[in-house]
Amino acid sequence: MGAQWKAKHKDIAANAKGKLFGKLAKDIMLAARGGADPKDNAKLRMAVEAARKVSMPKDTLDRAIKKGAGLTGETVHFEQVIYEGFAPHRVPVMVEVLTDNTNRAASDMRVLFRKGQQGTPGSVSWDFDHVGLIEAEPAAPGADADTAAIEAGAQDLLPADEDGVTVFLTDPTDLDLVSRALPAQGFTVLSAKLGYRPKNPVAASSLTAEQLEEVESFLAAMDDNDDVQHVYAGLAG
Repeated sequence: MGAQWKAKHKDIAANAKGKLFGKLAKDIMLAARGGADPKDNAKLRMAVEAARKVSMPKDTLDRAIKKGAGLTGETVHFEQVIYEGFAPHRVPVMVEVLTDNTNRAASDMRVLFRKGQQGTPGSVSWDFDHVGLIEAEPAAPGADADTAAIEAGAQDLLPADEDGVTVFLTDPTDLDLVSRALPAQGFTVLSAKLGYRPKNPVAASSLTAEQLEEVESFLAAMDDNDDVQHVYAGLAG
């Protein structure tokens, strides 16, 4: 499942699309605190690019920028919180939450983790690396991912998935630099963000079909929560 767990066919349903826009709008508002001009704000630039890749309406995007930058007169208070623990069958999980109500978020996490095990800070994070994650696809046939990674300055990569998308891994401080360099190496950047990569993922093949379904169900419920921005699961294959 790679560095970040993804719900299957998540982008197909209309309500899932709405949830995705909501999560991206939060990212944009948070990034816009550092300035409303993407040219001068790398975090905002990446958030805007991610929103455009999934065709977020321009009005929605512009409103999120202005709201986050304080140009609408509204006060936006979001806190970023990391929760960690285990999905069923001891699959390690890092959950990135962006919320305007930490008490509500904490209560939701306690409920969602009941089918797994919620851990204390540090109980799982030691088994993940904090990295830059860049999803990219070849802009033309013949583009070589290994060469592109070296030339663009990426630390490593995850081989292309069935859709032809390669994940380039970077040092957190090099995320913007590498994402800007990849197009010159023949790759179109689909998304660029900071996230977590499991060091010792559980092999999906080690779980039965029923166990894997339980893990998938747990992760889907976690991802469906409005305050959850990203779910990183230590599950490979």
